[in-house]
Amino acid sequence: MARVTARDVAEVAGVSQATVSYVINDNPNQKISPATRERVLRAVQDLGYAPSAAARALRMGTSGAVLLILPHVPIGPVVGAFIECLEAELKERGLGLVTRRVDDGEDLTLLWRQVMPAAVVSMVAMGREERAALEGAGIFLAEALLSPRREESTLSLPQLLVGRLQVEHLAMAGHRHIGYAAAADAQVEEFLRLRLEGVRMSCVELGLDLPDVQWIEADAAAAQAAVEEWRAREPRVTAVCAYNDEIAFVVLAGMRRAGLRAPEDLALIGVDNIPLAPFADPPLTTIDQNVDVSAKHLAQLVRAGIDGEPLPRVPRSESVTLVVRESA
Repeated sequence: MARVTARDVAEVAGVSQATVSYVINDNPNQKISPATRERVLRAVQDLGYAPSAAARALRMGTSGAVLLILPHVPIGPVVGAFIECLEAELKERGLGLVTRRVDDGEDLTLLWRQVMPAAVVSMVAMGREERAALEGAGIFLAEALLSPRREESTLSLPQLLVGRLQVEHLAMAGHRHIGYAAAADAQVEEFLRLRLEGVRMSCVELGLDLPDVQWIEADAAAAQAAVEEWRAREPRVTAVCAYNDEIAFVVLAGMRRAGLRAPEDLALIGVDNIPLAPFADPPLTTIDQNVDVSAKHLAQLVRAGIDGEPLPRVPRSESVTLVVRESA
């Protein structure tokens, strides 16, 4: 049977999860009426509720482990920054971070049972059985997923919005014919699919031609060929959305080989706002996914989930922002 949670107690007692937490923890800073306190304690007894070991450990001032599950994607500047930010945010809350990358089809239940964390933060969608097993073990699950899911414990990473913002900026600058520099890396296939879909959606909505897609590898000569292909199109491509800043740097290298400059000959916009983006030649216009905002929200989710308190509201879409520099 699934473990009884603070939410169950709150529903039976007719109070909020926060009130349940205040009563169970005997919080001296909250005034709870005797009648409400009695109602909560009666629900606790009737349901046989027992706070999780992780929550008890946190209340006693000890630390616990949080398991971060990542898909098998490259650990580049952005993923690395996200892990560092999440680790720092959790540390402030008395929690440690254990990071694991998994392959498609890997047994996630076996993974978390080996670690037995206080909570799991997963960027891989959990199946129904896995979610139930975590709940039964008293382990809080927070998810950060590319596909939206209407749950308080899920943070959506808005990749469609990333692509849309790229096109909107270029369209406002007067560009009508846009290219797309796609990453030739199977490990980022899902990120690429959603970003490119966002680019296409925005092109349709703004009455632009669909993007001319070129696959870019880390090779300046190949990038030059792609640039010349865009320039040879009729009508000619005048601006390019790059999958990310690293691909944008490769495109810039190809442009230099072709004797071209951004934005005069070809405007260019990336994604991620990596530390080197301001030092591109010219400085790179890009979309910042603000991983610090996502990391802070996930850390707040974890702490609230472990404590059985109300979960924080999801950050607004403005957490993804346009950074305008000279390349577009």
